Amino acid sequence: MISACSPRLALAPDRRRFVQGLALAGGAVALGAPIWARAEAPAVSGTLIGPDLDLTIGELPVNITGKARLATAINGSTPGPTLRFKEGQTVSINLTNHLREPTSIHWHGLRLPADMDGVPGLSFRGIMPGETFTYRFPVVQSGTYWYHSHSGMQEQTGLIGALILEPKSPEPYAFDRDYVVVLSDWTDEDPMTVIGNLKQQGNYYNFHQRTLGTFADDVKRKGFKATWTDWTMWGAMRMSPTDIMDVTGATYTFLVNGRPPAANWTGLFKPGERVRLRFINGAAMSTFDVRIPGLPLKVVAADGGDVDPVTVDEFRIGVAETYDVIVEPGDRAYTLFAQAQDRTGYARGTLAPRPGMSAAVPPMDPRPMRTMTDMGMDGMGAMAGMEGMDAGAMAMATGSAEAPVVVNADGVDPESLEGQPMVDNVAMKTQSRQDQAGDGLDGSDRRVLTYGDLRALKPDTNTRPPSRDIEYHLTGNMQRWTWGFDGKKFSGSSPIHIELGERVRFVLINDTMMEHPIHLHGFLFSLENGQAGAAPLKHTVNVKPGERVGFVFTADTPGHWAFHCHLLYHMESGMFRTVVVA
Repeated sequence: MISACSPRLALAPDRRRFVQGLALAGGAVALGAPIWARAEAPAVSGTLIGPDLDLTIGELPVNITGKARLATAINGSTPGPTLRFKEGQTVSINLTNHLREPTSIHWHGLRLPADMDGVPGLSFRGIMPGETFTYRFPVVQSGTYWYHSHSGMQEQTGLIGALILEPKSPEPYAFDRDYVVVLSDWTDEDPMTVIGNLKQQGNYYNFHQRTLGTFADDVKRKGFKATWTDWTMWGAMRMSPTDIMDVTGATYTFLVNGRPPAANWTGLFKPGERVRLRFINGAAMSTFDVRIPGLPLKVVAADGGDVDPVTVDEFRIGVAETYDVIVEPGDRAYTLFAQAQDRTGYARGTLAPRPGMSAAVPPMDPRPMRTMTDMGMDGMGAMAGMEGMDAGAMAMATGSAEAPVVVNADGVDPESLEGQPMVDNVAMKTQSRQDQAGDGLDGSDRRVLTYGDLRALKPDTNTRPPSRDIEYHLTGNMQRWTWGFDGKKFSGSSPIHIELGERVRFVLINDTMMEHPIHLHGFLFSLENGQAGAAPLKHTVNVKPGERVGFVFTADTPGHWAFHCHLLYHMESGMFRTVVVA
Protein backbone atom coordinates (compact mmCIF):
# COMPACT_ATOMS: atom_id res chain seq x y z
CA MET A 1 0.00 0.00 0.00
CA ILE A 2 1.35 3.43 -0.92
CA SER A 3 1.79 5.53 2.18
CA ALA A 4 0.63 9.14 2.36
CA CYS A 5 1.83 10.59 5.63
CA SER A 6 1.33 14.33 5.99
CA PRO A 7 1.25 16.94 8.76
CA ARG A 8 -2.05 17.39 10.56
CA LEU A 9 -2.62 20.87 9.21
CA ALA A 10 -2.50 19.52 5.68
CA LEU A 11 -5.43 17.27 6.55
CA ALA A 12 -7.92 20.07 7.16
CA PRO A 13 -11.15 19.06 5.43
CA ASP A 14 -11.13 19.86 1.74
CA ARG A 15 -14.86 20.06 0.97
CA ARG A 16 -14.23 19.80 -2.73
CA ARG A 17 -12.31 16.55 -2.23
CA PHE A 18 -14.60 14.65 0.13
CA VAL A 19 -17.88 15.87 -1.35
CA GLN A 20 -17.09 15.49 -5.02
CA GLY A 21 -14.42 12.80 -5.34
CA LEU A 22 -12.89 12.15 -8.71
CA ALA A 23 -13.05 8.66 -10.12
CA LEU A 24 -14.48 5.18 -9.93
CA ALA A 25 -12.59 3.12 -7.36
CA GLY A 26 -11.76 0.58 -10.05
CA GLY A 27 -13.28 -2.35 -11.84
CA ALA A 28 -16.88 -3.42 -11.88
CA VAL A 29 -19.49 -2.59 -9.27
CA ALA A 30 -22.57 -4.51 -8.25
CA LEU A 31 -25.34 -4.09 -10.78
CA GLY A 32 -29.08 -4.50 -10.43
CA ALA A 33 -30.99 -7.05 -12.46
CA PRO A 34 -34.73 -7.57 -12.92
CA ILE A 35 -35.85 -10.20 -10.46
CA TRP A 36 -37.28 -12.36 -13.23
CA ALA A 37 -33.86 -12.63 -14.86
CA ARG A 38 -31.82 -13.41 -11.78
CA ALA A 39 -32.30 -17.10 -11.19
CA GLU A 40 -31.09 -18.65 -14.44
CA ALA A 41 -29.31 -15.84 -16.24
CA PRO A 42 -25.51 -15.88 -16.54
CA ALA A 43 -23.60 -13.61 -14.21
CA VAL A 44 -23.87 -9.94 -15.06
CA SER A 45 -20.84 -7.69 -14.72
CA GLY A 46 -19.85 -7.44 -11.08
CA THR A 47 -21.80 -10.53 -9.98
CA LEU A 48 -20.68 -14.14 -9.63
CA ILE A 49 -23.21 -16.94 -9.16
CA GLY A 50 -22.15 -20.06 -7.24
CA PRO A 51 -21.84 -22.66 -5.98
CA ASP A 52 -18.28 -23.06 -7.36
CA LEU A 53 -16.19 -19.91 -7.69
CA ASP A 54 -12.60 -18.81 -8.19
CA LEU A 55 -11.47 -15.57 -6.55
CA THR A 56 -8.14 -13.76 -6.59
CA ILE A 57 -6.85 -11.05 -4.28
CA GLY A 58 -4.29 -8.55 -5.51
CA GLU A 59 -3.31 -4.90 -5.69
CA LEU A 60 -5.26 -2.47 -7.87
CA PRO A 61 -4.20 1.08 -8.86
CA VAL A 62 -6.98 3.56 -8.04
CA ASN A 63 -7.49 7.31 -8.04
CA ILE A 64 -10.34 8.41 -5.78
CA THR A 65 -9.27 11.96 -4.89
CA GLY A 66 -6.69 12.92 -7.53
CA LYS A 67 -3.87 10.90 -5.96
CA ALA A 68 -2.65 7.56 -7.33
CA ARG A 69 -2.93 4.85 -4.71
CA LEU A 70 -3.09 1.07 -4.44
CA ALA A 71 -6.22 -0.70 -3.24
CA THR A 72 -6.70 -4.33 -2.26
CA ALA A 73 -9.04 -5.87 -4.83
CA ILE A 74 -11.00 -9.07 -5.39
CA ASN A 75 -11.02 -10.23 -9.01
CA GLY A 76 -9.77 -6.81 -10.05
CA SER A 77 -12.42 -4.65 -8.38
CA THR A 78 -13.19 -2.94 -5.12
CA PRO A 79 -15.69 -3.60 -3.73
CA GLY A 80 -15.31 -7.13 -5.01
CA PRO A 81 -17.94 -8.91 -7.08
CA THR A 82 -21.30 -9.60 -5.54
CA LEU A 83 -21.44 -13.33 -4.76
CA ARG A 84 -24.81 -15.06 -5.05
CA PHE A 85 -25.48 -18.48 -3.56
CA LYS A 86 -28.68 -20.40 -2.84
CA GLU A 87 -29.85 -21.70 0.50
CA GLY A 88 -29.21 -25.46 0.56
CA GLN A 89 -26.14 -25.37 -1.67
CA THR A 90 -22.68 -26.44 -0.59
CA VAL A 91 -20.33 -23.82 -1.97
CA SER A 92 -16.69 -24.14 -2.91
CA ILE A 93 -14.61 -20.97 -3.25
CA ASN A 94 -10.98 -21.16 -4.37
CA LEU A 95 -9.19 -18.04 -3.15
CA THR A 96 -5.73 -17.27 -4.57
CA ASN A 97 -3.47 -14.69 -2.90
CA HIS A 98 -1.46 -12.49 -5.29
CA LEU A 99 -0.47 -10.05 -2.55
CA ARG A 100 2.95 -9.82 -0.93
CA GLU A 101 1.40 -10.45 2.48
CA PRO A 102 -1.03 -12.99 3.99
CA THR A 103 -4.73 -12.52 3.38
CA SER A 104 -8.12 -13.99 4.27
CA ILE A 105 -11.85 -13.63 3.75
CA HIS A 106 -14.40 -13.70 6.56
CA TRP A 107 -17.99 -14.50 5.55
CA HIS A 108 -19.72 -11.98 7.78
CA GLY A 109 -22.90 -13.21 9.45
CA LEU A 110 -22.80 -16.76 8.04
CA ARG A 111 -23.41 -19.92 10.05
CA LEU A 112 -20.58 -22.25 9.04
CA PRO A 113 -17.85 -24.49 10.47
CA ALA A 114 -15.23 -22.62 12.48
CA ASP A 115 -12.35 -23.56 10.17
CA MET A 116 -14.16 -21.83 7.29
CA ASP A 117 -14.82 -18.57 9.21
CA GLY A 118 -11.63 -16.93 7.95
CA VAL A 119 -9.87 -15.38 10.97
CA PRO A 120 -6.11 -16.00 10.74
CA GLY A 121 -4.55 -17.34 13.91
CA LEU A 122 -7.94 -18.20 15.35
CA SER A 123 -9.90 -20.41 12.97
CA PHE A 124 -7.29 -21.09 10.29
CA ARG A 125 -3.69 -20.31 9.30
CA GLY A 126 -4.42 -17.58 6.80
CA ILE A 127 -3.56 -17.60 3.10
CA MET A 128 0.12 -17.00 2.41
CA PRO A 129 1.39 -15.15 -0.71
CA GLY A 130 1.06 -17.34 -3.77
CA GLU A 131 -1.21 -19.86 -2.04
CA THR A 132 -4.75 -20.96 -2.88
CA PHE A 133 -7.17 -21.86 -0.11
CA THR A 134 -10.55 -23.49 -0.67
CA TYR A 135 -13.47 -22.39 1.46
CA ARG A 136 -16.17 -25.07 1.47
CA PHE A 137 -19.35 -24.80 3.55
CA PRO A 138 -23.11 -25.40 3.36
CA VAL A 139 -25.45 -22.44 2.92
CA VAL A 140 -27.98 -22.80 5.75
CA GLN A 141 -29.60 -19.36 5.67
CA SER A 142 -30.75 -16.63 3.32
CA GLY A 143 -30.55 -12.85 3.09
CA THR A 144 -28.12 -9.97 2.60
CA TYR A 145 -24.62 -10.43 4.03
CA TRP A 146 -21.10 -9.44 3.05
CA TYR A 147 -17.49 -10.58 3.05
CA HIS A 148 -14.24 -8.86 3.97
CA SER A 149 -10.64 -9.46 4.87
CA HIS A 150 -9.68 -10.25 8.45
CA SER A 151 -5.96 -9.70 7.76
CA GLY A 152 -4.17 -6.51 8.73
CA MET A 153 -5.80 -3.38 7.34
CA GLN A 154 -6.98 -4.87 4.02
CA GLU A 155 -10.61 -4.18 4.86
CA GLN A 156 -9.82 -0.44 4.87
CA THR A 157 -7.95 -0.66 1.56
CA GLY A 158 -10.82 -2.25 -0.33
CA LEU A 159 -11.13 -5.98 0.35
CA ILE A 160 -14.90 -6.03 0.85
CA GLY A 161 -17.89 -7.29 -1.13
CA ALA A 162 -21.57 -8.21 -1.02
CA LEU A 163 -22.84 -11.73 -0.37
CA ILE A 164 -26.44 -12.56 -1.32
CA LEU A 165 -28.01 -15.84 -0.21
CA GLU A 166 -31.17 -16.66 -2.18
CA PRO A 167 -33.89 -18.34 -0.08
CA LYS A 168 -35.39 -21.75 -0.80
CA SER A 169 -38.93 -20.49 -0.21
CA PRO A 170 -40.58 -17.40 -1.72
CA GLU A 171 -39.83 -14.23 0.16
CA PRO A 172 -42.64 -12.60 2.16
CA TYR A 173 -42.57 -9.35 0.19
CA ALA A 174 -42.78 -8.50 -3.50
CA PHE A 175 -40.25 -6.54 -5.54
CA ASP A 176 -39.32 -6.22 -9.21
CA ARG A 177 -35.71 -5.05 -9.21
CA ASP A 178 -32.81 -5.74 -6.88
CA TYR A 179 -29.76 -3.54 -6.15
CA VAL A 180 -26.85 -3.94 -3.77
CA VAL A 181 -25.66 -0.69 -2.15
CA VAL A 182 -22.28 -1.05 -0.44
CA LEU A 183 -21.32 1.99 1.66
CA SER A 184 -17.65 2.40 2.52
CA ASP A 185 -14.92 4.88 3.43
CA TRP A 186 -11.62 5.52 1.66
CA THR A 187 -8.46 7.29 2.83
CA ASP A 188 -5.37 8.12 0.79
CA GLU A 189 -3.32 7.64 3.94
CA ASP A 190 -1.73 4.35 4.87
CA PRO A 191 -4.09 2.90 7.52
CA MET A 192 -1.15 2.40 9.88
CA THR A 193 -0.47 6.13 9.58
CA VAL A 194 -4.09 6.77 10.60
CA ILE A 195 -3.65 4.61 13.70
CA GLY A 196 -0.34 6.33 14.47
CA ASN A 197 -1.98 9.74 14.28
CA LEU A 198 -4.79 8.64 16.61
CA LYS A 199 -2.29 7.19 19.07
CA GLN A 200 -0.55 10.57 19.19
CA GLN A 201 -3.80 12.50 19.52
CA GLY A 202 -7.18 10.83 19.92
CA ASN A 203 -9.06 13.70 18.26
CA TYR A 204 -6.51 14.09 15.45
CA TYR A 205 -9.18 14.02 12.73
CA ASN A 206 -11.80 16.03 14.63
CA PHE A 207 -11.74 19.61 13.38
CA HIS A 208 -14.96 20.60 15.12
CA GLN A 209 -13.84 21.05 18.73
CA ARG A 210 -15.68 23.46 21.03
CA THR A 211 -14.21 26.97 21.28
CA LEU A 212 -14.64 30.13 23.34
CA GLY A 213 -17.25 31.16 20.80
CA THR A 214 -19.31 28.01 21.35
CA PHE A 215 -18.98 28.53 25.12
CA ALA A 216 -20.53 31.98 24.70
CA ASP A 217 -23.30 30.52 22.52
CA ASP A 218 -24.03 27.88 25.17
CA VAL A 219 -24.24 30.57 27.88
CA LYS A 220 -26.85 32.43 25.82
CA ARG A 221 -28.91 29.25 25.41
CA LYS A 222 -28.52 27.56 28.80
CA GLY A 223 -27.17 30.18 31.19
CA PHE A 224 -23.70 30.46 32.73
CA LYS A 225 -24.13 27.96 35.58
CA ALA A 226 -25.45 25.12 33.41
CA THR A 227 -22.85 25.81 30.75
CA TRP A 228 -19.98 25.92 33.25
CA THR A 229 -21.13 22.65 34.84
CA ASP A 230 -21.39 20.95 31.46
CA TRP A 231 -17.98 22.10 30.23
CA THR A 232 -16.33 21.29 33.57
CA MET A 233 -17.66 17.73 33.55
CA TRP A 234 -16.46 17.08 30.00
CA GLY A 235 -13.11 18.64 30.82
CA ALA A 236 -12.66 16.52 33.94
CA MET A 237 -13.05 13.39 31.83
CA ARG A 238 -10.71 14.76 29.14
CA MET A 239 -13.43 14.21 26.55
CA SER A 240 -15.27 16.34 24.05
CA PRO A 241 -18.97 16.15 23.13
CA THR A 242 -17.93 16.72 19.50
CA ASP A 243 -16.04 13.40 19.33
CA ILE A 244 -18.62 11.52 17.25
CA MET A 245 -16.32 9.56 14.91
CA ASP A 246 -12.58 8.89 15.36
CA VAL A 247 -11.81 9.13 11.64
CA THR A 248 -13.69 11.79 9.70
CA GLY A 249 -14.09 13.52 6.36
CA ALA A 250 -10.77 15.20 7.14
CA THR A 251 -9.19 12.14 5.53
CA TYR A 252 -12.14 10.01 4.37
CA THR A 253 -14.03 10.06 1.09
CA PHE A 254 -17.35 8.22 1.42
CA LEU A 255 -18.34 5.82 -1.35
CA VAL A 256 -21.39 4.07 -2.83
CA ASN A 257 -20.41 0.82 -4.57
CA GLY A 258 -16.85 2.09 -4.81
CA ARG A 259 -17.78 5.45 -6.31
CA PRO A 260 -17.26 8.86 -4.71
CA PRO A 261 -20.13 11.36 -4.81
CA ALA A 262 -19.12 13.00 -8.09
CA ALA A 263 -19.03 9.63 -9.87
CA ASN A 264 -22.69 9.22 -8.85
CA TRP A 265 -23.45 5.50 -8.86
CA THR A 266 -26.86 5.16 -10.52
CA GLY A 267 -29.44 2.41 -10.28
CA LEU A 268 -31.98 2.40 -13.10
CA PHE A 269 -35.62 1.36 -12.78
CA LYS A 270 -38.82 1.35 -14.80
CA PRO A 271 -41.60 3.58 -13.48
CA GLY A 272 -44.00 1.52 -11.41
CA GLU A 273 -41.40 -1.02 -10.31
CA ARG A 274 -40.78 -1.88 -6.68
CA VAL A 275 -37.03 -1.64 -6.09
CA ARG A 276 -35.28 -3.61 -3.39
CA LEU A 277 -32.12 -1.94 -2.07
CA ARG A 278 -29.73 -4.11 -0.06
CA PHE A 279 -27.71 -1.68 2.07
CA ILE A 280 -24.40 -2.96 3.45
CA ASN A 281 -22.12 -0.84 5.64
CA GLY A 282 -18.73 -2.12 4.54
CA ALA A 283 -16.88 0.89 5.99
CA ALA A 284 -13.89 0.55 8.27
CA MET A 285 -14.93 3.25 10.75
CA SER A 286 -17.98 5.18 9.50
CA THR A 287 -21.59 5.11 10.66
CA PHE A 288 -24.09 6.40 8.07
CA ASP A 289 -27.54 7.95 8.26
CA VAL A 290 -29.39 6.94 5.09
CA ARG A 291 -32.39 8.48 3.36
CA ILE A 292 -33.79 9.02 -0.13
CA PRO A 293 -35.56 12.41 -0.08
CA GLY A 294 -39.07 12.03 -1.46
CA LEU A 295 -39.21 8.25 -1.04
CA PRO A 296 -40.50 6.33 1.99
CA LEU A 297 -38.28 3.38 2.89
CA LYS A 298 -40.02 0.11 3.74
CA VAL A 299 -37.51 -1.82 5.87
CA VAL A 300 -38.04 -5.55 5.31
CA ALA A 301 -34.84 -7.16 6.61
CA ALA A 302 -32.05 -6.49 9.11
CA ASP A 303 -28.72 -8.36 9.12
CA GLY A 304 -30.18 -10.88 6.66
CA GLY A 305 -33.30 -11.68 8.70
CA ASP A 306 -36.79 -10.79 7.52
CA VAL A 307 -38.70 -8.39 9.78
CA ASP A 308 -42.25 -7.10 9.88
CA PRO A 309 -42.13 -4.27 7.33
CA VAL A 310 -41.76 -0.85 8.91
CA THR A 311 -41.89 2.34 6.85
CA VAL A 312 -39.48 5.15 7.74
CA ASP A 313 -37.81 8.14 6.12
CA GLU A 314 -34.32 7.40 7.41
CA PHE A 315 -32.22 4.79 9.19
CA ARG A 316 -28.83 4.63 10.84
CA ILE A 317 -26.60 1.78 9.72
CA GLY A 318 -23.64 0.90 11.92
CA VAL A 319 -20.45 -0.59 10.57
CA ALA A 320 -21.03 -4.20 9.38
CA GLU A 321 -24.84 -4.02 9.58
CA THR A 322 -27.15 -4.65 6.63
CA TYR A 323 -30.69 -3.43 5.94
CA ASP A 324 -32.99 -4.32 3.04
CA VAL A 325 -35.55 -1.72 2.03
CA ILE A 326 -38.18 -1.56 -0.71
CA VAL A 327 -39.00 1.71 -2.46
CA GLU A 328 -41.56 2.59 -5.13
CA PRO A 329 -40.11 5.48 -7.12
CA GLY A 330 -42.06 7.62 -9.54
CA ASP A 331 -41.00 8.80 -12.98
CA ARG A 332 -38.13 11.01 -11.81
CA ALA A 333 -34.66 10.82 -10.30
CA TYR A 334 -33.98 10.45 -6.57
CA THR A 335 -30.82 11.02 -4.55
CA LEU A 336 -29.60 8.20 -2.34
CA PHE A 337 -28.04 10.17 0.53
CA ALA A 338 -25.87 8.59 3.22
CA GLN A 339 -24.35 11.23 5.47
CA ALA A 340 -21.64 10.33 7.95
CA GLN A 341 -22.87 10.45 11.52
CA ASP A 342 -20.52 13.34 12.34
CA ARG A 343 -21.66 15.28 9.22
CA THR A 344 -18.14 15.70 7.81
CA GLY A 345 -19.12 14.20 4.47
CA TYR A 346 -21.51 11.91 2.67
CA ALA A 347 -21.85 9.13 0.15
CA ARG A 348 -24.26 9.73 -2.69
CA GLY A 349 -25.93 7.79 -5.48
CA THR A 350 -28.99 8.10 -7.71
CA LEU A 351 -32.09 6.09 -8.57
CA ALA A 352 -33.41 7.11 -11.98
CA PRO A 353 -35.76 5.89 -14.74
CA ARG A 354 -33.27 6.91 -17.45
CA PRO A 355 -29.46 7.21 -17.72
CA GLY A 356 -27.93 10.61 -17.11
CA MET A 357 -30.59 11.83 -14.70
CA SER A 358 -29.83 13.12 -11.23
CA ALA A 359 -31.57 14.89 -8.36
CA ALA A 360 -30.53 17.59 -5.92
CA VAL A 361 -28.22 16.59 -3.08
CA PRO A 362 -29.72 17.77 0.24
CA PRO A 363 -27.63 19.76 2.72
CA MET A 364 -26.16 17.81 5.58
CA ASP A 365 -27.87 18.00 8.95
CA PRO A 366 -26.29 19.93 11.85
CA ARG A 367 -23.44 18.19 13.61
CA PRO A 368 -24.63 16.16 16.62
CA MET A 369 -23.26 16.64 20.12
CA ARG A 370 -22.79 14.08 22.86
CA THR A 371 -24.90 14.57 26.00
CA MET A 372 -25.01 13.59 29.66
CA THR A 373 -26.97 10.51 28.58
CA ASP A 374 -24.02 9.44 26.43
CA MET A 375 -21.75 9.99 29.40
CA GLY A 376 -23.90 7.65 31.47
CA MET A 377 -24.87 10.45 33.82
CA ASP A 378 -28.51 10.99 32.94
CA GLY A 379 -31.63 8.90 33.63
CA MET A 380 -33.64 9.85 30.56
CA GLY A 381 -35.26 7.22 28.33
CA ALA A 382 -38.21 4.86 28.31
CA MET A 383 -36.31 2.23 30.28
CA ALA A 384 -34.27 4.57 32.45
CA GLY A 385 -35.16 2.43 35.46
CA MET A 386 -32.79 -0.23 34.14
CA GLU A 387 -29.73 1.64 35.36
CA GLY A 388 -28.57 0.05 38.53
CA MET A 389 -30.58 -3.13 37.99
CA ASP A 390 -28.80 -6.40 38.47
CA ALA A 391 -28.82 -8.84 35.54
CA GLY A 392 -31.76 -10.76 36.92
CA ALA A 393 -33.91 -7.65 37.10
CA MET A 394 -32.75 -6.70 33.61
CA ALA A 395 -33.81 -10.10 32.35
CA MET A 396 -37.29 -9.55 33.76
CA ALA A 397 -37.47 -6.06 32.23
CA THR A 398 -36.59 -7.40 28.79
CA GLY A 399 -39.17 -10.17 28.97
CA SER A 400 -36.95 -13.16 29.81
CA ALA A 401 -38.62 -16.05 31.57
CA GLU A 402 -35.92 -16.58 34.17
CA ALA A 403 -33.27 -14.49 35.89
CA PRO A 404 -29.97 -16.32 35.32
CA VAL A 405 -26.79 -16.13 37.33
CA VAL A 406 -24.45 -13.27 36.34
CA VAL A 407 -20.92 -14.30 35.41
CA ASN A 408 -18.37 -11.67 34.45
CA ALA A 409 -15.45 -13.50 32.90
CA ASP A 410 -12.97 -10.95 34.20
CA GLY A 411 -14.49 -10.65 37.65
CA VAL A 412 -14.95 -6.90 37.35
CA ASP A 413 -17.57 -4.44 38.49
CA PRO A 414 -17.81 -0.75 37.66
CA GLU A 415 -15.89 0.28 40.78
CA SER A 416 -12.93 -1.93 39.87
CA LEU A 417 -12.71 -0.32 36.42
CA GLU A 418 -12.30 3.21 37.75
CA GLY A 419 -8.76 4.50 37.52
CA GLN A 420 -7.52 1.80 35.18
CA PRO A 421 -5.15 3.15 32.50
CA MET A 422 -7.37 1.93 29.65
CA VAL A 423 -10.59 3.37 31.12
CA ASP A 424 -11.35 7.09 30.99
CA ASN A 425 -15.04 6.81 31.89
CA VAL A 426 -17.36 4.46 33.75
CA ALA A 427 -21.05 5.06 33.11
CA MET A 428 -22.87 5.81 36.36
CA LYS A 429 -26.30 5.20 34.86
CA THR A 430 -26.92 2.82 31.98
CA GLN A 431 -30.17 2.15 30.21
CA SER A 432 -31.73 0.55 27.17
CA ARG A 433 -31.69 3.08 24.33
CA GLN A 434 -33.18 0.84 21.67
CA ASP A 435 -36.20 3.10 21.23
CA GLN A 436 -33.83 5.95 20.41
CA ALA A 437 -32.37 6.47 16.94
CA GLY A 438 -29.16 7.98 18.31
CA ASP A 439 -27.35 11.31 18.47
CA GLY A 440 -28.03 13.38 15.36
CA LEU A 441 -31.34 11.65 14.62
CA ASP A 442 -33.36 11.82 17.84
CA GLY A 443 -35.75 14.74 17.64
CA SER A 444 -35.75 14.74 13.83
CA ASP A 445 -39.02 15.61 12.08
CA ARG A 446 -38.37 12.63 9.81
CA ARG A 447 -39.51 9.11 10.71
CA VAL A 448 -36.34 7.32 11.82
CA LEU A 449 -35.85 3.58 12.38
CA THR A 450 -34.90 2.33 15.84
CA TYR A 451 -33.91 -1.13 17.03
CA GLY A 452 -37.17 -1.19 18.96
CA ASP A 453 -39.04 -1.19 15.63
CA LEU A 454 -37.51 -4.49 14.51
CA ARG A 455 -39.77 -7.53 14.87
CA ALA A 456 -38.59 -10.83 13.38
CA LEU A 457 -40.84 -12.73 10.98
CA LYS A 458 -38.90 -15.89 11.84
CA PRO A 459 -37.58 -15.50 15.39
CA ASP A 460 -35.26 -17.95 17.08
CA THR A 461 -37.16 -21.19 17.63
CA ASN A 462 -35.01 -22.02 20.66
CA THR A 463 -36.87 -20.37 23.54
CA ARG A 464 -34.89 -22.10 26.28
CA PRO A 465 -33.89 -19.49 28.88
CA PRO A 466 -30.16 -18.74 29.12
CA SER A 467 -28.24 -20.47 31.87
CA ARG A 468 -26.09 -17.44 32.64
CA ASP A 469 -25.22 -13.89 31.71
CA ILE A 470 -21.75 -12.99 30.50
CA GLU A 471 -21.31 -9.27 31.10
CA TYR A 472 -18.74 -6.99 29.51
CA HIS A 473 -18.04 -3.28 29.75
CA LEU A 474 -16.98 -1.62 26.50
CA THR A 475 -14.07 0.57 27.57
CA GLY A 476 -11.53 2.95 26.10
CA ASN A 477 -9.13 5.78 26.77
CA MET A 478 -9.19 8.61 24.22
CA GLN A 479 -5.90 10.10 25.45
CA ARG A 480 -4.01 6.82 25.00
CA TRP A 481 -6.36 5.81 22.18
CA THR A 482 -6.74 2.26 23.45
CA TRP A 483 -9.91 0.15 23.38
CA GLY A 484 -10.99 -3.07 25.03
CA PHE A 485 -13.47 -5.10 27.03
CA ASP A 486 -13.44 -4.59 30.81
CA GLY A 487 -10.39 -2.36 30.59
CA LYS A 488 -8.24 -5.00 28.90
CA LYS A 489 -6.85 -5.27 25.41
CA PHE A 490 -6.97 -8.59 23.58
CA SER A 491 -3.30 -9.24 24.39
CA GLY A 492 -4.06 -9.13 28.12
CA SER A 493 -7.34 -11.04 28.10
CA SER A 494 -8.49 -14.63 28.46
CA PRO A 495 -10.87 -16.53 26.15
CA ILE A 496 -14.59 -16.67 26.89
CA HIS A 497 -15.45 -20.36 27.45
CA ILE A 498 -18.94 -21.61 26.62
CA GLU A 499 -20.08 -25.22 26.66
CA LEU A 500 -21.28 -26.71 23.39
CA GLY A 501 -25.07 -26.46 23.34
CA GLU A 502 -25.21 -23.90 26.16
CA ARG A 503 -27.60 -20.99 25.80
CA VAL A 504 -26.18 -17.75 27.18
CA ARG A 505 -26.92 -14.05 27.34
CA PHE A 506 -24.24 -11.48 26.59
CA VAL A 507 -24.76 -8.15 28.36
CA LEU A 508 -22.85 -5.20 26.93
CA ILE A 509 -22.40 -1.94 28.85
CA ASN A 510 -20.93 0.94 26.86
CA ASP A 511 -18.82 3.14 29.13
CA THR A 512 -17.36 5.12 26.21
CA MET A 513 -18.59 8.16 24.32
CA MET A 514 -18.81 6.37 20.97
CA GLU A 515 -21.07 3.76 19.36
CA HIS A 516 -19.48 0.34 19.09
CA PRO A 517 -20.80 -2.13 16.49
CA ILE A 518 -20.15 -5.42 18.28
CA HIS A 519 -19.99 -8.56 16.12
CA LEU A 520 -20.07 -12.20 17.22
CA HIS A 521 -18.70 -14.59 14.61
CA GLY A 522 -20.40 -17.87 13.78
CA PHE A 523 -23.80 -17.22 15.37
CA LEU A 524 -26.96 -15.18 14.99
CA PHE A 525 -28.28 -13.80 18.26
CA SER A 526 -31.68 -12.65 19.46
CA LEU A 527 -31.47 -8.95 20.29
CA GLU A 528 -33.49 -8.18 23.41
CA ASN A 529 -35.31 -5.13 22.08
CA GLY A 530 -38.66 -5.49 23.84
CA GLN A 531 -40.27 -7.51 21.02
CA ALA A 532 -41.15 -10.47 23.23
CA GLY A 533 -41.38 -13.65 21.18
CA ALA A 534 -40.23 -11.89 18.01
CA ALA A 535 -36.78 -10.54 18.86
CA PRO A 536 -34.81 -9.86 15.66
CA LEU A 537 -31.87 -12.13 14.82
CA LYS A 538 -28.70 -10.14 14.22
CA HIS A 539 -24.96 -10.65 13.86
CA THR A 540 -23.93 -7.09 14.80
CA VAL A 541 -25.37 -4.69 17.38
CA ASN A 542 -24.47 -1.00 17.40
CA VAL A 543 -24.25 -0.14 21.11
CA LYS A 544 -24.86 3.52 21.92
CA PRO A 545 -22.88 5.43 24.57
CA GLY A 546 -24.27 4.89 28.05
CA GLU A 547 -26.35 1.95 26.82
CA ARG A 548 -26.89 -1.52 28.28
CA VAL A 549 -27.77 -4.17 25.68
CA GLY A 550 -28.58 -7.86 26.02
CA PHE A 551 -28.62 -10.59 23.39
CA VAL A 552 -29.11 -14.34 23.63
CA PHE A 553 -27.75 -17.18 21.49
CA THR A 554 -27.19 -20.93 21.59
CA ALA A 555 -23.57 -22.05 21.26
CA ASP A 556 -24.38 -24.96 18.94
CA THR A 557 -21.24 -24.88 16.76
CA PRO A 558 -17.84 -25.79 18.26
CA GLY A 559 -14.67 -23.88 17.64
CA HIS A 560 -12.77 -20.67 18.31
CA TRP A 561 -14.83 -17.63 17.36
CA ALA A 562 -14.03 -13.92 17.20
CA PHE A 563 -16.01 -11.40 19.27
CA HIS A 564 -15.06 -7.79 18.61
CA CYS A 565 -15.90 -4.21 17.82
CA HIS A 566 -16.26 -3.84 14.05
CA LEU A 567 -14.67 -0.40 14.01
CA LEU A 568 -11.48 -1.67 12.40
CA TYR A 569 -9.06 0.54 14.29
CA HIS A 570 -10.78 -0.21 17.61
CA MET A 571 -10.44 -3.93 16.94
CA GLU A 572 -6.79 -3.55 15.96
CA SER A 573 -6.21 -1.51 19.13
CA GLY A 574 -7.54 -4.21 21.45
CA MET A 575 -11.36 -4.44 21.38
CA PHE A 576 -11.36 -8.16 20.56
CA ARG A 577 -11.96 -11.39 22.45
CA THR A 578 -12.01 -15.09 21.59
CA VAL A 579 -15.09 -17.19 22.30
CA VAL A 580 -14.25 -20.89 22.71
CA VAL A 581 -17.20 -23.26 22.28
CA ALA A 582 -16.39 -26.83 23.30
